[in-house]
Amino acid sequence: IKMEIDNRKKNQIKDLAEFLALEHEETITPLNKIAELEELPVFYDDYGNAFDGTLVYDENFYIHINTALGNTPDKERGRFTLAHELGHYFIDSHRNALKAGLIKPHPSRYNKNKYQIIEREADYFASCILMPEKKFKNDCERYRKFDFQVIENLSKQYLVSITACAIRFADIGTHPIMVVYMEDNHIEWKWQSKDFRFWKLADGKEVVPKDSLAGKYFNKGTVVKKTEELWGVDWFDGISDDNINFKVFEQVIPYKNKVLSIVWY
Repeated sequence: IKMEIDNRKKNQIKDLAEFLALEHEETITPLNKIAELEELPVFYDDYGNAFDGTLVYDENFYIHINTALGNTPDKERGRFTLAHELGHYFIDSHRNALKAGLIKPHPSRYNKNKYQIIEREADYFASCILMPEKKFKNDCERYRKFDFQVIENLSKQYLVSITACAIRFADIGTHPIMVVYMEDNHIEWKWQSKDFRFWKLADGKEVVPKDSLAGKYFNKGTVVKKTEELWGVDWFDGISDDNINFKVFEQVIPYKNKVLSIVWY
């Protein structure tokens, strides 16, 4: 299930987030400053395993950010969490619903609840405020050729995670890429550029293709920390006989039972 934000709403969110970001000169959007200017208190504290962040209304609005899960102000994860909660605050429909008690404060979890549209909207707000389109596109255009280093450099420049940066690059970058997130040899989600040539994966929607680097990591525990060139058919189904020699590149970022793969050609 991939719930899409409708285009009108998407444009509103983008304009709002980018307006807030571009009021400041810094490449690394000063989120805490934006909250301060809004007189919106942000509390960083240890909330155990409860949530990453939450926006609460009690006569006033407050944001709580959970440091126990690695959400600190100067780290990619903490910045994305704060940007996401600012989304709930700045998007009128979210704020009004929370204030009216129509929705409960819902603690957000990194990588979970991705399927609720309200969470998708807050994530989209976060990516727009952290990586405003015009700035981000200009920075993408500095690179003649795409490789994984481009994502690494941009993620450091904007102080965002590789995942957030790769998704943003897939949406508005200068080269078609596919981003796939997997756990326990199972595809949790994939995201790709609109002009990416292939949609069908080699072993179906949910199974990690066994001949991909990610597949080798899950099946054999082997992983190469560099980009590898593979056959297109290692990843994709539906490649015609004329294109049977088509090559793709894959970079994996493994962590225990999880893998993020970035694929391009």
